Amino acid sequence: MKTTSARSRSRAVAAATAALATTAVLALAGSAAPVGAATAFGPQTPLAAGSHGTGQVRPYDDGVWGGYVAQGRFTSISGSWVEPQATCNTSDDLFAPWVGIDGYGSQTVEQAGVQTDCSSGRPVLSAWYEMYPAAPVYWRDAVSPGDTITSSVVAQSRGTYVITLSDTTKGWTEHTTQRLSAQNVSAEAVIESPTQSYPSFDELDFSNVTVNGKPFSSYDPQAITSGGYGPGELNGGDFSITPEDGGWGWATHATPSHQAARPGTIRY
Repeated sequence: MKTTSARSRSRAVAAATAALATTAVLALAGSAAPVGAATAFGPQTPLAAGSHGTGQVRPYDDGVWGGYVAQGRFTSISGSWVEPQATCNTSDDLFAPWVGIDGYGSQTVEQAGVQTDCSSGRPVLSAWYEMYPAAPVYWRDAVSPGDTITSSVVAQSRGTYVITLSDTTKGWTEHTTQRLSAQNVSAEAVIESPTQSYPSFDELDFSNVTVNGKPFSSYDPQAITSGGYGPGELNGGDFSITPEDGGWGWATHATPSHQAARPGTIRY
């Protein structure tokens, strides 16, 4: 993956702040969030370029996404992860692991993942896909902590995308074919919190991530941390995301004094 050369934390934070300042309003048509609020998992502005390599991980600090992102020309990505046991700290806690194409330096994202939403006071897991800038569309299949999820996005001709999401633990698979005018210029396996408030979890393991049929590491992807969580070393298509202090509860959460009414649409 791409990793940064040593540089000051202040410059990294400034770059992340600039990324968070890029906003896009999500259309609500065609989505039905299972807990009532439409949420969006949108583009990440690329941070400053750094050195390459997948040895010692030196990720960019606090991006919108946390995980690995490759830049190039891509027609497919596939990957699996195990849903972690998450603990809600506030009703604003919300996050999703997902894999997808685009969104890193482009204004669309073609993606699928599983959301953990704490707005009800407990973690509620929901499977979804999204063709950003459209809002997420949720499937009704059950997902539980500990389930193994496999997600794939395949770009076909004339802006057609085939998205597949499977829970191999429970035995269900969902497919959808969508159309979108997109660039196919990045591929990512990441976590994201649209509210910038993560629930607590100890580890999330991605595995067998392939891009254009090759191991993810073949494309020298870049590491990014998000909200106190960071990726470990990428080994082919496998890596883990953990709290950066190595323990529970270090990730960013909205504090009671800063909580506001949860918006119907999340903006970046």
